[in-house]
Amino acid sequence: MTHEYEKENNELTTVVVMGLRTNESDEEFDYSMKELVSLCEACDLDVAYELTQSLPNPDNATWIGSGKAEELKMHVKANNAEFVVCLGNLSPAQMKNLQKIIDVPVWDRTNLILEIFSRRARTGEARLQVETAYLQYMMPRLTGMWQHLGRQGGGGGSRANKGVGETQIELDRRQISRRISELKRELAVMERTRDVQREGRNRGGYPHVALVGYTNAGKSSLMNYLVELGDPTPDKTAGKKVFEKNMLFATLDTSIRKIDLPGRKPFLLSDTVGFIENIPHDLIKAFRSTLSELKYADVLLIVMDSSDPHHDDHKKVTEDILKDMDVLGIPRIYVYNKSDLRDADMNITNTPGSDKFYISAKTGYGIDDLLDELQNIFRKGNRIVEKIIPFSDGQIINRFHEEAEVESESYEEDGVHIRALCPGYLADYIEDRYSAKAE
Repeated sequence: MTHEYEKENNELTTVVVMGLRTNESDEEFDYSMKELVSLCEACDLDVAYELTQSLPNPDNATWIGSGKAEELKMHVKANNAEFVVCLGNLSPAQMKNLQKIIDVPVWDRTNLILEIFSRRARTGEARLQVETAYLQYMMPRLTGMWQHLGRQGGGGGSRANKGVGETQIELDRRQISRRISELKRELAVMERTRDVQREGRNRGGYPHVALVGYTNAGKSSLMNYLVELGDPTPDKTAGKKVFEKNMLFATLDTSIRKIDLPGRKPFLLSDTVGFIENIPHDLIKAFRSTLSELKYADVLLIVMDSSDPHHDDHKKVTEDILKDMDVLGIPRIYVYNKSDLRDADMNITNTPGSDKFYISAKTGYGIDDLLDELQNIFRKGNRIVEKIIPFSDGQIINRFHEEAEVESESYEEDGVHIRALCPGYLADYIEDRYSAKAE
C-alpha cells in the first residue's frame, strides 16, 4: 500500500472532516466526530474544518445530499484542503459521486483506518495483513479511479475511452485478485510458523496472559511497566519494551514478553492490536490469524481507559469482537487503567477475587492487586505431581522449587525424587515432558 498523501519533512496534509448524523444522540455523534479527528491526527492529517449534516438516512447518490456536497466543496477550496475524510463508510458509488462534485479525493472512515494501519505496521506479517485488507477494500472502488480516461486522447469519442477504461479496470481486478491470493498463501505460511512458535512456548509450561481492549487504553504501557518491574535495569529492559504513545493505534504488531517478577510465578504476556468501534470487517478478517493467539491464552486482561466516560461502550466493543472470534470460556479480568485520572471522590478500591481491578500503568497503583489475582488464577487446578527428575534436568528441579510447593524431595540413583503441589500449567508441562521421554 502506498502513502499517496504522506509528505516529506513531517509536513501535515490539510483535510476537511465531514460528518453525517442520522439517528445518533448529540453525545454519540459528538464523540464519533472527536474520535474521527483523533484518527486523522494519528495519520498526520491537519483537520482545517469540520462540517456536519443531519439526514434521516444517507443520501444514495452523494451520502450527504447534493446541496451539502456543494457547501463541502466551498469549504475545501477555502481551506486549501487536499482531500476530505468522512465519518462513515461510503459505497463506491457515493464516493465516486462526491469526489466528482468536490474535485478532491474522498476517504471514508475505513480508508483512514487502513492508512493508519499501513503506516504503523512493522513486522512482515502485519504489512501483508494490511495490504490484503486494503486490496479487498479497493476492489469495488476501482471504477472511480479511471475517470481520467474519459478526458484523454481526443478524436476517439467517449465510447472508445470508456472501453479502454473498462478494459484497464478488469485488468486491475485480475491483478488484485492474483495479489490477494499470493498474500493469503504467504500469510498461511506465516501462520504455520507462528503455530510452531506457539507450540514451543507451550512446551515451556508458562501460563499465557493476553492484553486486549480498545485502542489507546494503555495496553502497551501496562506491558512496559511489568517488563520494567521484572528488571528495572534500563540497559536490559530497553530492548524488551514495546512502543507506546498517547495515540490511537500506536502499535499493531503482536508482542510477547516473559514477565518474571520476584516472589511470583513467571508468565508470558502478549500485547495485541487495539480495537475500535465499527472496525473495518476486512481488517478483522486480515488480522484474525494474529488475534487467534487470544484463543490459547489462560487469562484475558481486558484493558479500558477508566477516565474515558465511554469506557463501558469500549468494553462492549471488545466483548463483541471476542465473541465474533469465538474466544469463549477463558477467565477474564477487566482492568480499568488510568485510574489516576479519575475523579478522586469515586470509589476505586480493589477486592481480591474480583474480576474488576482499577490500576494505573503510569503510577503503579493497583498493579500488585492485579498480579495477586493472576497468581490466584494460575494456582487454580493445582494437583500433586510425583516424579524422578534426572540430575541433568536442573532447570526443571528449580522450577519445582520456584513455582510449586515441594512436599518431599530425596536423591536417588536415577535423579531427584520430588513430590509437589504444582499449578495446573506446570503439572501439564512436567507430565507431558516425562511421559514423552518414557515412551
